[in-house]
Amino acid sequence: MDQSDTSLPSSQMGSAPIASAPQPIMIQPPPPATLFGRFGKWLLAALVLAVITCVGMYGRYQSYFSPADQPQEKYHSLSKTARPKLAIIEVSGAIMDGEGSFAKKQIDRVREDDDVVGVVLRIDSPGGTVTGSDYLYHHLRELTEDRNLPLVVSMGSMCASGGYYIAMAVGEKPDSIFSEPTTWTGSIGVIIPHYDLSGSLKMFQVKDDSIVSGPLKGMGSPTKPMTEEERNVLQALVDESFSGFKKIVVSGRPKFKDDAAALDAAATGQVFTAEQAVERGLVDKIGFIEAAIERAAELANVNMDEVRCVKYEEPPTLLGSLLGVDSAVPARSLAEVRSVLDLMAPRAYYLWTWLPAAVSSSRR
Repeated sequence: MDQSDTSLPSSQMGSAPIASAPQPIMIQPPPPATLFGRFGKWLLAALVLAVITCVGMYGRYQSYFSPADQPQEKYHSLSKTARPKLAIIEVSGAIMDGEGSFAKKQIDRVREDDDVVGVVLRIDSPGGTVTGSDYLYHHLRELTEDRNLPLVVSMGSMCASGGYYIAMAVGEKPDSIFSEPTTWTGSIGVIIPHYDLSGSLKMFQVKDDSIVSGPLKGMGSPTKPMTEEERNVLQALVDESFSGFKKIVVSGRPKFKDDAAALDAAATGQVFTAEQAVERGLVDKIGFIEAAIERAAELANVNMDEVRCVKYEEPPTLLGSLLGVDSAVPARSLAEVRSVLDLMAPRAYYLWTWLPAAVSSSRR
């Protein structure tokens, strides 16, 4: 049978339904994978929080360390982890100078540390030069005023003359000066040491033949007796320095403002025991350094459990670290030699001793 016979007429083909083409299947691709998956936002927030925490911990960690060329901070007492600090500034030995001294470096270290909220001034000194004592006093006062820091004094075995002078940096704060039971303090006065060796020189037929520009240029020389004119000039210098000393005492012991007689009785140059000093108003209380630290925390309005007490040590040198020796020994020896040479020039001292150069210092 012919294939054309099986086909429908053209008139009938137009009416037959035509099957529609199948619709294409659309496959939605999955969303691109993120760096942290479905919890990416939470992980990113956690990462940011961790970075902030690490930066804060690093800053806190750094607060426990000091620059290599500055006094090294060491933990002393109270909380080991607290950020606020009470700083102990130590003044030990004879005060022969101010600028460049270890005491001044400690003051500068405290000034730069914003975490310090109070200062304990630990003094164990027989005094020293008028200029050196006044220099440290000035910078202690400047530190406490500029930073608004409370200052409390803790006296060691001795806090005499120039040592007592710098203790007056406490100002008018009540109960701010503590002495240990065995402390000797006071010795408010001025001395210009002078030794007449002319008799001994005469025995050896040694004559002072110095050439001077005026009669007072060789004033205070130990090679000749002191003239009355020289003595009057030096006495005037002593009297003026002594007057300044008493004004400083009044600034730190306000009870003497209205009781000049009591001040004169205490300012005879005499050294007093701790109990005698309390009776005369030179010291507030008898107590060890722990009592002074507690008072400093009270004045700073900080809880004892929430503050760290630190002190400072001289920075080590490379040679000292390698040899395992005290790196400050050569510097101290040089300072002691310098102290001996200082005797050659007449100068005024706030010092309790008959021979200034015999008093050496491990920290000035």
